[in-house]
Amino acid sequence: MPVVPVTALAHFAGLTMPDYATPGAAGLDLQAACAQPIILQPGMRTLVPTGLAIAVPPGFEAQIRPRSGLALKHGITCLNSPGTIDSDYRGEVQVILANLGSEPFTIERGMRIAQLVLAAYARVEWQRVEALDGTARGAGGFGSTGVG
Repeated sequence: MPVVPVTALAHFAGLTMPDYATPGAAGLDLQAACAQPIILQPGMRTLVPTGLAIAVPPGFEAQIRPRSGLALKHGITCLNSPGTIDSDYRGEVQVILANLGSEPFTIERGMRIAQLVLAAYARVEWQRVEALDGTARGAGGFGSTGVG
């Protein structure tokens, strides 16, 4: 299990460290570390602080993802999703929330606003070629395999 160093910034005071909601959960719940409630109007977006800075291990990224309950019940989602926190970033983890719903949504301090998933990745080296190898699918995309 990778170990991720974390620093709690001053405005994190009184909040709890991100945790897994269930034993089988892939994502850690992130909380809003806002000083005052944030009212997110329909069609608007905002940057929400978490009060945490992390040191993602080399070979991993931290992905910021929406919470399904907020998305379904209120139309609240994360823009740039999944957002990537690279292993060399040391600033505060912040979440871009957008209100795709029809009603204003209030973000309160301590509210679980997003999930953080640690994921391994592979770096690549490009090999320029004149043509790619053929497959049965070929260049078909955007619905080319049918519906359902």
